[in-house]
Amino acid sequence: MESAPILKLEHLGVTFPNHPVFDDLNLTIRQGEMWSIIGKNGVGKTTLMRTILHQLHPTHGKISYLPSQGDVTIGYVPQFRNIDADYPLTIKDFVGLNLTGWKLPWLSAKERAKVQKILDQTGLKQLAKRPIGQASGGEKQKAYLAQALVEAPNLLILDESTASLDPVTKTELLDLVTELNQRLKLTVLFVTHDIPMAQKYTQHYLMMTPGKVEQGPITNLTTEKVWEGENV
Repeated sequence: MESAPILKLEHLGVTFPNHPVFDDLNLTIRQGEMWSIIGKNGVGKTTLMRTILHQLHPTHGKISYLPSQGDVTIGYVPQFRNIDADYPLTIKDFVGLNLTGWKLPWLSAKERAKVQKILDQTGLKQLAKRPIGQASGGEKQKAYLAQALVEAPNLLILDESTASLDPVTKTELLDLVTELNQRLKLTVLFVTHDIPMAQKYTQHYLMMTPGKVEQGPITNLTTEKVWEGENV
């Protein structure tokens, strides 16, 4: 039995002045699915994510959030961004920013419990008091993931989040996301250029090329098809 739809894009298009980014995009994402969004730089992947996040308004078409229970909430993990060594927050406080902004350390008991729970789930419990500026690249990216997950979203966007990580750390992060996907039915959109990782971790793909959008089961995404789309 198919799970309920959580996100539906109907005839979606975004056009900047004199520059159509994409047009007539139709896509249905179901609860618990993991999708790869692939395409070369400049083809519109970031624009699509910003539209889903309500940071941009579509030129035409519509986006519908169709939760089976309650409201759809979205967690967002950006591409790796280094943090200065003297950044003043610990990993625990950094994760808590998604709850209260700069009101730290005045977290409520409920908020502190949320932070502690997600630190446990992401394997950061033992690193909670480490200054985030002194954490490794993988630990920092795990902290971004924990920050995105602390409010228990049911849709997670990984926006090139593994692009600058070494292969071992990349695998650790995506193994963790997969475990959360399976245990919590977390829906995942994985924006990536890494085709082997897309094939390993996701079940569906959306490939964006100039003037064309293709989608299907990840088993249909062949090397030849990617070359034809100029995504490598």
